[in-house]
Amino acid sequence: MIQKMAFGVDLGWMTQLEDMGIRWVDEAGNETDLLDAVIEKGADAVRLRVFVNPPEDAYWQKAKDTRCMLGYCDPKSVLSAAKRVKEKGLRLMIDFHYSDHFADAQIQDMPEAWQADSDDELVAHVYEHTKDVLTLLGQEDICPEWVQVGNEINPGLLLPRGGLSGNPQLMVRLLNSGYDAVKACLPECQVITHLAGVTSEIGCDPFLDTFFSLGGKTDILGFSYYPYWDKLTDSDEPARFYNPLITYAERFGKPVMICEVGEDATKEKCSAKVIANTIKAVMQVPDHRGLGVFYWEPEVSGDMLPDGYPLGAARLVKEKTLQLTDAISVYKTFRE
Repeated sequence: MIQKMAFGVDLGWMTQLEDMGIRWVDEAGNETDLLDAVIEKGADAVRLRVFVNPPEDAYWQKAKDTRCMLGYCDPKSVLSAAKRVKEKGLRLMIDFHYSDHFADAQIQDMPEAWQADSDDELVAHVYEHTKDVLTLLGQEDICPEWVQVGNEINPGLLLPRGGLSGNPQLMVRLLNSGYDAVKACLPECQVITHLAGVTSEIGCDPFLDTFFSLGGKTDILGFSYYPYWDKLTDSDEPARFYNPLITYAERFGKPVMICEVGEDATKEKCSAKVIANTIKAVMQVPDHRGLGVFYWEPEVSGDMLPDGYPLGAARLVKEKTLQLTDAISVYKTFRE
């Protein structure tokens, strides 16, 4: 069965921003619900992340001088946001970080409550946490179409225990445990294995070769694409981005998806071009195996965040009022 291309947005900060008094206006300048605003731009899917035991204030002191806003990403808060997503008729992706805060290609911190446990207990924790969250959603008749088992897991997960270089066997056991939990709850749900750095073979190949050689289970290969951080130019973007997606789909026999793409919120035209190129790249994967694109946190701009994170797709139009830029309107163009 050919799967419908997803035009998605990650909105993990949505409810925390709303509690801060942030509001959004539509293209006409009228106040609107954020979900209606992204629908107006052409989005048809939302990605929500979930942490294990995040800080109650939803902030994380990532480094001495870096304080990050996490969003309300505990299971109950994710359920509340997921209800809103489904009520709007949007498709849903749930992204398990298996950490108490952001996990990415540089940081894969184990949840504090799991740190003293044995390998077998960690495998069980991954299964139960995944099952518990999906069961919570299922009790409200909310069925995500996709579930990420791990977020940007190039170095492994639950480090230092489940590292690619240190204990790849445990890494695959942990990931397969999450996969099995998803299938036990939602047999039709597609499980995504998500890596950073789709433009870098050094970044993805070691994980994928090891994962599949040790019997790793997944349905979709998901990737992050950030030309802003990778310092890609317009001239080298196609050669370094289009080809890897096709290569991975053919080499491993899996559909592919861009689970995160982002650009500087202040560079609207550049962001629009990045989104358009990303969609084109995914659409060029043969046999309809390019499944979708999700833009990272378009609802905000860096001036709203404590760490000044610059990526997004919104502009401040007046105090505590944001408007999505026309960059996201590229979705509407491709869907028409």
